[in-house]
Amino acid sequence: MAQTPAPPAPTLDIAASLKTQHQNIRRNLAASAAKMPDADYNFRPQGVAPEVRTFGQMVAHLVAANYAYCSIAKPEPTPKHGANDKEIQPKADLVKMLDEALAYCDAVYEAQTSATINEMLKRPGPNNTTLERARGIALISNIAHNNEHYGNLVTYLRAKGLVPPSSER
Repeated sequence: MAQTPAPPAPTLDIAASLKTQHQNIRRNLAASAAKMPDADYNFRPQGVAPEVRTFGQMVAHLVAANYAYCSIAKPEPTPKHGANDKEIQPKADLVKMLDEALAYCDAVYEAQTSATINEMLKRPGPNNTTLERARGIALISNIAHNNEHYGNLVTYLRAKGLVPPSSER
């Protein structure tokens, strides 16, 4: 018994875990954007400062952020999109843009393996510096950012008497 080799240590598949986390939050974001009525896309909670984003502006921000984070992980320049979190845009346009941004990220997450997730990537930093980060850091940051703003969307939905997608399930 003493000469029996120890079983191999379990491996942690970070790439698979990130894919699962992305799929969960992307489903909640897309369902939230679809669920809020068109008339309420200009809603912001009562009594907050005017610089607080409306629901629609929050969706536009999520479009831009998903492209930004996932393009870092790809790596390539951030794709052009029409989302603008400073303007009021129609729900149909924002839902379509969010679906496209999330699909862009789907492909990035799907392409990851245990090897690629740890690959070091260089990108321009402030003051003519170069930043070097593991590819997975951009994807982890994207998931964290999406979860943070899903919390905002939940609050907006609840304020309008709607049950958030994650609670419906």
